[in-house]
Amino acid sequence: MANKIEDLKAAKDGLALKAEIDRFAAIGWEAIDDDDLQHRLKWLGIFFRKSTPGRFMVRMRIPNGLLNSAQMRVLASVVEKCGEHGVADITTRQNIQMRGILIEDVPEMFAKFRSVGLTSVQSAIDNVRNITGSPVAGIDADELYDTRELAMQVQNLLTNNGEGNPAFTNLPRKFNIAIAGCRDNSTHAEINDLAFIPAFKEESKETLGFNILVGGFFSAKRVEAAIPLNAWVPPEDVVDLCEALLIVYRDHGLRENRAKSRLMFLIDEWGIEKFRAEVEKQLGKPLATAAAKDEIVWEKRDHIGVHPQKQAELNYVGLQIPVGRMYAPDMYEFARLADTYGNGDIRLTVEQNLLITNVSDEQVPALLQEPLLQKFPANPDNLMRGLVSCTGNQFCPVAIVETKNRSLALTKQLSEDYHLPQVVRIHWSGCPNSCAQPQVADIGFTGCKTRKNGKVVDGVDIYMGGTVGKDAHLGKCVMEKIPCEDLREVVGKLLVEHFGAVPKQQAIAEPSAELVAVG
Repeated sequence: MANKIEDLKAAKDGLALKAEIDRFAAIGWEAIDDDDLQHRLKWLGIFFRKSTPGRFMVRMRIPNGLLNSAQMRVLASVVEKCGEHGVADITTRQNIQMRGILIEDVPEMFAKFRSVGLTSVQSAIDNVRNITGSPVAGIDADELYDTRELAMQVQNLLTNNGEGNPAFTNLPRKFNIAIAGCRDNSTHAEINDLAFIPAFKEESKETLGFNILVGGFFSAKRVEAAIPLNAWVPPEDVVDLCEALLIVYRDHGLRENRAKSRLMFLIDEWGIEKFRAEVEKQLGKPLATAAAKDEIVWEKRDHIGVHPQKQAELNYVGLQIPVGRMYAPDMYEFARLADTYGNGDIRLTVEQNLLITNVSDEQVPALLQEPLLQKFPANPDNLMRGLVSCTGNQFCPVAIVETKNRSLALTKQLSEDYHLPQVVRIHWSGCPNSCAQPQVADIGFTGCKTRKNGKVVDGVDIYMGGTVGKDAHLGKCVMEKIPCEDLREVVGKLLVEHFGAVPKQQAIAEPSAELVAVG
């Protein structure tokens, strides 16, 4: 028996709303059919949010995290028009979400997007999400493959060059793709439904291509790292492999229970050998056996700071964007800095940060003195540097706790309390859906409700041990239902015991005896 979302998709494809946007703008949000308002608009990247009725979120598609200054100015103009409601967030998929948009402004907004080659189509619900790739593709002296063109080709396949592609708008659930071209797993490949990892076909390292991982995902009910498909493809087969695998998933994926509709559940049911055979059948040719060893051999880089490019006398400058949040004036300034000091090229990272590229050696000192870099530094402290946060319940209807403002406040408190000799990656998710990927962090939080002194309060489950880069694996829950108001003490103790933190003053008090540790 089909579920509500399957019934809704069968009744009308979300892309059909493209033809109705002008009408929606004319009649206003309150007159829009509820299924269109709450669900189908997401196929165009437009999200109704009950917490901000009448003000919509728009999620872009920015493959490989690639922007230019003209595109950033367009996005800034969209946020600016929202006035005090306007805000933009860089996401953990190298993407941008903007909030505060009125439905009557959407036609003009879409026209602006088209004018600079941007699109928000198919960025939500049962579609393939933003394609991630190395944020330093094409400029990293040690990269193995420049993933930019492949990421764009995959996006164009899926979205019909940004116009919408009905062939891929009815997947069983959402689907994530990463294409890694560097040696440090800057895409977090292991948490994607489909990931391409650089690998040489032979021991002699003559033919570069990609090993394939499948099935990685986070949800409230289950968290799984991707597993090997035992297949290798050359770069020229990446797009065809994406198409074949998605068709298999579209036509055979489980649909009755949405909690069990991600790709890994189909692999569970079929087994990896049958799944691979079905993909080969759809592809029309056998897949080569995976290379014995991939080329993810470095620890994870965060790209913050000044780094030389492979282009002589040029540098990229990575700026830390606290919890990914920007406002229109910030965005206009980023565009100006990219033009003034580089060639207009801007990159986004899965850590919610931003790079300005192609900065000459002579221009670096002046860029580092720009006022905007006081707010978005190139040399943040070791706690702020590793901070990632989801939207939280300020805007997200699923989140249980507030995250962005709380995470910033706690990070500043801990920075006042401790000297920290290393970067500690702390990720905040407002609910168990794990949008901020707490299971890949050194310390990760998922929001929950708990009790303290007989009262229900905001709390978190705490994860530790997630690693990225070489030998990546997911962390485990080590504490449950910790009240958020106790986190300054609790996390401080974790930083001292596990990360070499040294109190700046007298040692802080021990955490309360109410804390529950789990194995």
